[in-house]
Amino acid sequence: MQNTSPTDSTTLSRSERVALANDLRIACMRISRRVRYESDNELASHQFSALIRLEHAPRTNSEIAEIENVSAPSMCRTTQGLVNRGLVSRADDPTDGRQVILSLTPEGRKTIKRVRRHRDEWMLERLEGLTDDERDLLNRASDVLAKVAGE
Repeated sequence: MQNTSPTDSTTLSRSERVALANDLRIACMRISRRVRYESDNELASHQFSALIRLEHAPRTNSEIAEIENVSAPSMCRTTQGLVNRGLVSRADDPTDGRQVILSLTPEGRKTIKRVRRHRDEWMLERLEGLTDDERDLLNRASDVLAKVAGE
């Protein structure tokens, strides 16, 4: 692959950019899947994702469902499982009696930290098997991948 500057997108042909997009998409999906499924078994990925949505602010099931792009009934089942495990608490919405506000419990916050720690440890083990040059490349690439992800 040729060395390109950030403003020079013509160095790669259209077919090379399509191939790169495909390769990156597949690699990111595989890493994401492995981090979710092999690093811990404490929570199903959809449960952890719902839990994370409550980390910075309480929300309704509808709000979480919209963010997660799932149906409200599906999210209700997911969050009910989290309530049953003591990770999320429910409270009536003071402005709308039809709504329920969901919040993390202290155990929910501990669970988020524990799962993240397990996932970070899983990734750290993979990084240990790389050369210094490969880790440096990934360090630089992480900023670019965050930019691609829109963060």
